Amino acid sequence: MKRLTVAVMLLALICAACGGEKQTFINIATGGTAGTYYPIGGALADILNKSGLNAAAQSTGASVANINMLRDNQVELAIVQNDITYYAVNGTEMFEETGKVEGLTAIASLYPETCQFVVRQDSGITSIEQLKGKRVAVGAAGSGAEANARQILQAYALTYDDLDEQFLSFAEGAYALKDKTVDAAFVTAGFPTASVQDVASQNPVTVLPVDTAHAKALADKYPFYSQVTIPANTYAGQSSDVQSVSVMAILVANSKINDQLGEQITNAIFNNLDKLHNAHAAAKAISKDSALNALEFISINPGAKKVLE
Repeated sequence: MKRLTVAVMLLALICAACGGEKQTFINIATGGTAGTYYPIGGALADILNKSGLNAAAQSTGASVANINMLRDNQVELAIVQNDITYYAVNGTEMFEETGKVEGLTAIASLYPETCQFVVRQDSGITSIEQLKGKRVAVGAAGSGAEANARQILQAYALTYDDLDEQFLSFAEGAYALKDKTVDAAFVTAGFPTASVQDVASQNPVTVLPVDTAHAKALADKYPFYSQVTIPANTYAGQSSDVQSVSVMAILVANSKINDQLGEQITNAIFNNLDKLHNAHAAAKAISKDSALNALEFISINPGAKKVLE
């Protein structure tokens, strides 16, 4: 009996030590394994795990899928373009039928995802205006990239009636560009973008500029756009800087991430920026100084805001 009592007491002590605090699981939705979100999400999970949380990154269909997973409580955190988040919060574009997604908060703005109309240099096309009458891969139907392409074209007074639009993902558009079955292909991604590098390695490319006036007009109409410069030599054959616009990759949470968790997550991220910067070239732009940029349309998690302000 005495041995049984001692065993029960030991078991109670072990349970008190191990189970006194409920374990928090955080699933992070990222993107495809060949993209930018996946390695950055993996680094985020590693950082959170070393900060006392239990996190895992999972490959997904990226921004639109990630919003739906947040809404359905399949994940707690997700990397999402800020324009897609804007559409979700307002129930527009691809969320028009399903309506506004409630309960989303931003943890931080991460890095720019640059809008890039790419053409082969041997096409002779040097401006967006010259896409009139051309075959243009504008992104997969219903994708965030396709919305970006359509909005930028509209800023230049072009609609799909003015060109031969082809609803191809950028991977498909890149192949078509190499094969000369399209004249231009569009992508929204952090630079250098692997698919653009692949095209440029065989055929020097031109990234068509979005000048300051058109960039300002876009930002006035759509608050998620920012001006950005693609530095010279980002791609083979690109000898000078190119002005364009970008949306931001941001870290979004659903209501499962309370204020306390938001603060813990944000502290962990910005105390370990070196690990994030090493995850991908695009992640080098992640900075505490810019962590509240381009988030005017969404509530900030109060715990995150406490760390970042």
